[in-house]
Amino acid sequence: MKQKITEVKTLLESLPYIQKYTNKIFVIKYGGSAQINPALKDKFAQDILLMYLVGIKPVIVHGGGNKINSILDKMQIKSEFVDGLRVTNEQIMEVVEMVLSGNINKEITLLLNEHGAKAIGINGKDASLLKATAKDGGKYGLVGQIDKIDNSVVKKLLDEKFIPVIAPIASGETLGHPGYNINADLAASQIAKSLNAQKIIFMTDIQGVLDKDKNLLDTLTKDEIEALKKDETIVGGMIPKVDACLEAVNGGVKKAHIIDGRVEHALLLEIFTNSGVGTVIKN
Repeated sequence: MKQKITEVKTLLESLPYIQKYTNKIFVIKYGGSAQINPALKDKFAQDILLMYLVGIKPVIVHGGGNKINSILDKMQIKSEFVDGLRVTNEQIMEVVEMVLSGNINKEITLLLNEHGAKAIGINGKDASLLKATAKDGGKYGLVGQIDKIDNSVVKKLLDEKFIPVIAPIASGETLGHPGYNINADLAASQIAKSLNAQKIIFMTDIQGVLDKDKNLLDTLTKDEIEALKKDETIVGGMIPKVDACLEAVNGGVKKAHIIDGRVEHALLLEIFTNSGVGTVIKN
């Protein structure tokens, strides 16, 4: 009986959040172990389905660096990283698009559909969703920075009760251009801004932002983030994550979250419970 009462209390705790977030757009950057581990993939799909059924409008943006590395190794194509970005020539761009759009995107879409959601996979070239130019004057080859977003196709899919699953590939400036490889965190941030999303959630392989004693920081503001960068509490790969969060909230997204995708049902715990499980960044 005690267990049943606890279950009811949990359901009641989620009720105000369900009421608050009905018809709101949530952009979810899907990556890390949650995208690789079979058990976690199923839990992710269940979380998205529940969000979808209670009236939230999820938009999923995914990466796929590990799979790209694996395919490039099999094809004996060398690639290098500069400043954390994969230097991308035309040959590597073909592989990137093949893996992101033709493999991972369809796998995620199929997974969601098999769990009962209505998902459609697209990439940034479709309906000219994302248009980009070379980042830093071509320093990284065909790595792009987004210059224009036409989110009409995403809005249309949401209106028709579909879940858009977006691969971060962008169109180039000229006819016949091979396209640009876009950092998935930054693509998610830009898409969230353009949709005036309620939330953007980054699924990672860490708890969230930690202090120097490795304790989770529940909430952060821009000023606090700048201070943590300055004293080198926030370093390495966490810097682009928090920068993407700040870009989103500065662009009108209400809150940005960094959560640990290795935790089962991390999305539901973050969205529908009082305590949450990650770091919330707000303006």
